[in-house]
Amino acid sequence: MTVPGTTKKVAKKVVVFDYGFGNVRSAERALARVGAEVEITRDYDKAMNADGLLVPGVGAFAACMRGLREARGDWVIQRRLAGGRPVMGICVGMQILFARGIEHGVEAEGLEEWPGTVEPLQADVVPHMGWNTVQAPADSELFAGLDPETRFYFVHSYAVHDWSMETHNPVMDAPKVTWATHGKPFVAAVENGALWATQFHPEKSGDAGAQLLTNWIGTL
Repeated sequence: MTVPGTTKKVAKKVVVFDYGFGNVRSAERALARVGAEVEITRDYDKAMNADGLLVPGVGAFAACMRGLREARGDWVIQRRLAGGRPVMGICVGMQILFARGIEHGVEAEGLEEWPGTVEPLQADVVPHMGWNTVQAPADSELFAGLDPETRFYFVHSYAVHDWSMETHNPVMDAPKVTWATHGKPFVAAVENGALWATQFHPEKSGDAGAQLLTNWIGTL
């Protein structure tokens, strides 16, 4: 946004939601690198009023959900989305947006923004750790300006292998789903209105991650 009467641009305000389960400092640095005004907080009002909300996540699905609920993060996410306010999830911060997760035989409810189950990766080598390409839709805004052979940094042992969401409302765009493969294909990113998310870590993906975060901030 540009200040009226000047050529000075106002930085977008992004809150990195701090609920105890995320690489918040790495996310803060990556967002600041691409020009955002960043604050790490769990303050309800600040999280609600920011231009964008970023929800990181590391660790177990069930533990992340407990931490998120204790910090009222589930309320923040749902109310922001109800008002069309942008939210972006990263790694387990993406996984908890699905209906449920199963880890070590323990099933936990997610936020149910999307149907689907987070389950163990179906691959010979787990965890999936390192750089991998993704297959993004041609009209993706999240991956705009990035070469199809661009690699992103993944660290995870669980993922969603089956996408089953259907959109029957002709006025609404269907979610854009990006895939990656480690053993069996899995969901690597989703763009769904105000809600975007990645299984990989853009904040650890160098220039490619910076371009992706720039694309997100450009929509705020």
